[in-house]
Amino acid sequence: MNLLPKSHKEFSSAEYWEKFFKKRGNKAFEWYGEYPQLCGLLHKYVKCGDKILVVGCGNSSLSADMYDVGYHNIVNIDISDVVIRQMTEKHAQDRPQMTFAKMDVLNMSEFADGEFSVVLDKGTLDAMATDETEATQAKVCQMFDEIVRVLRVGGRYVCVSLAQGHILAAILRYFTAQCWMIRVCRVMEEREDDHNLQLPVFVFVLTKFKKIPNMQSILEVSQFEDKVERYRTTEEVTGVVGEIQQYAIVRQQLNKGKVTGDNISFDLYSAESTDPRYTLHVVDCKKRLGKKFAIFIVPEGREMEWLFSTKDGREELCQSAGFERLVVVTLHRGHHYGNLEDIKEELSGKVMELAPSDIGSKQVPFLSVGDDLHCRTVRHQGTSELSGDYVIEDIESDGSFYRRLIFLSSKTVVQTEAKLLQEFTRKKGKRKKGKLSVDPHYLSWSYSSVMLAGLAFLDDCQHLLETETKLLLVGLGGGTLPMFIHRHFPQIYTEVVEIDPAVASLATEWFGFVQDERMTLHVADGVDHVKTLAKEGAKKHVIMLDADSKDSSIGMSGPPQAFLESDFLEAIHNILDAKGVLILNLICRDQSLRQATLEKIHAVFHQVYSCKLQDDVNEVVFALPNGRTTPVYVATDDVSCPVSQSLNNALSSVQDVLQKTMASTTLSKSADVLDLTVKLAGLAML
Repeated sequence: MNLLPKSHKEFSSAEYWEKFFKKRGNKAFEWYGEYPQLCGLLHKYVKCGDKILVVGCGNSSLSADMYDVGYHNIVNIDISDVVIRQMTEKHAQDRPQMTFAKMDVLNMSEFADGEFSVVLDKGTLDAMATDETEATQAKVCQMFDEIVRVLRVGGRYVCVSLAQGHILAAILRYFTAQCWMIRVCRVMEEREDDHNLQLPVFVFVLTKFKKIPNMQSILEVSQFEDKVERYRTTEEVTGVVGEIQQYAIVRQQLNKGKVTGDNISFDLYSAESTDPRYTLHVVDCKKRLGKKFAIFIVPEGREMEWLFSTKDGREELCQSAGFERLVVVTLHRGHHYGNLEDIKEELSGKVMELAPSDIGSKQVPFLSVGDDLHCRTVRHQGTSELSGDYVIEDIESDGSFYRRLIFLSSKTVVQTEAKLLQEFTRKKGKRKKGKLSVDPHYLSWSYSSVMLAGLAFLDDCQHLLETETKLLLVGLGGGTLPMFIHRHFPQIYTEVVEIDPAVASLATEWFGFVQDERMTLHVADGVDHVKTLAKEGAKKHVIMLDADSKDSSIGMSGPPQAFLESDFLEAIHNILDAKGVLILNLICRDQSLRQATLEKIHAVFHQVYSCKLQDDVNEVVFALPNGRTTPVYVATDDVSCPVSQSLNNALSSVQDVLQKTMASTTLSKSADVLDLTVKLAGLAML
């Protein structure tokens, strides 16, 4: 028997409900759970002495169940004449004090102002608010107006709802304007019935306060039975409710095998904090393996490694572990965690809900790397006026130590990483561990190595690297790249520009950046500084642009858009020596924007090469000035030809300085831009 409407709009029509209840007969229909699932919250917020108005009662057994446990002063209304007659006949003898009346919730004029202490709504608002059209919103407001009128001051509107986005927005918008107290309570036990309601059920407890000028609504969410969190904004409430709904949907989809694609990710919160405690990544292996399901706990601080932070990495981890489904769990800074057994006990209930449906009662293994999960030590925290809150932390990974600078506006992005060396001292003939210091031979990011390889584009680079070479670097970060250059290229004189004074201080204090006659730092806007140098007629052999963008609204994390304007690129061109090279770190996920960016650079520079890094979003662009009338390198697939050999020789000049071996070079052509793919095995391992 099909009792669901063809269109969700039918839920708000009296005709639909008349037909519905005629088909349904006297059998109770419970949209959002039976009384046992709701009674804990209802008993908490509805007292036996309350005069209760149940709006849109339908043929639910909720009122009868409440009557039987002591709630006798209940008035039920519904728009359907059929259901009111059915319910009146059904309960007249056993529940004589409970009354039923045919009435539209949009017009309850038969009731006096402030007549009720509780208005109880189980699904009626959801049936009324079928869409976001102006007409529907007007009806919802009319419903709220009537509920506000019939409730006394201090009374509660208790609304059981799925809290879809537009319904939650309507409640928050209307009742914050009324200055009511708003509490959103999650019903702890969600139903999985034959109607496939995948969203969890919530109970809104909206308490009527006397309206006072400048009074603010109280906003609260209760995710756990006895724990209530208070929030400042409606956006925060919406975010928390959304996380609960997302988890419920994912859990049901996983249980029913309806997931399309791998790597579903979501956060789990504790009752003690509004910040995520765990992030869970669910990975399904495409192959059928011998083992079904496992949980992998990533040690603190290692969540940003490729194996754990990327879709491809987690898939490789899943296959290597040999499980058909792997839940990869990362731990967040700012929380205290015990050992693996403590985390296992805390997570067992939740992660088992993500297990395949055919796993049965088998014991699920918890896996990790090594024995110690606590690899993170926060060394310093602060706030930059330009970049926001940041943290500096030391990480231990596979016996090595690393120091990282992370801006909390992008918690999953490491702004700077340096390797740390353990110093030793001798006291009374005994060797003891001393402090950790930054390793000047280490480059963390592969793109930094490729930027260094760009020195091979210098015309007669061997000669330049043996004499004074002037380099301008825009974007300091922690200073690991300029200090590496300073250490290994004694003829390069580096001028660094950094816009954020906080970053400049952190690089000096925590990452070993120092200035001397070959290394100078300017705390200034990079665009302004470059244009000033151009006006002064300054010349540089190498210009490196390694600055990130703070504008998250576009699909490019670096460089800032101002670095790609024609006047800035022209200024770069004017500063650059005719035999020099511009080297730019490009981080762009939008392919059309990437192509437009390369075309902008190519409009100013004679030759443009790009090196796309494997398993990395970074791409290094090399641009040669128009002063070179003939190409130094020509695109070709034949690495044995003289032109390709010329490039190999140039790269070898850089290799000679670093005393490392470089791999082969491959060239290919793409539109008007020459794509240079350079494999630089081991170059960053100094």
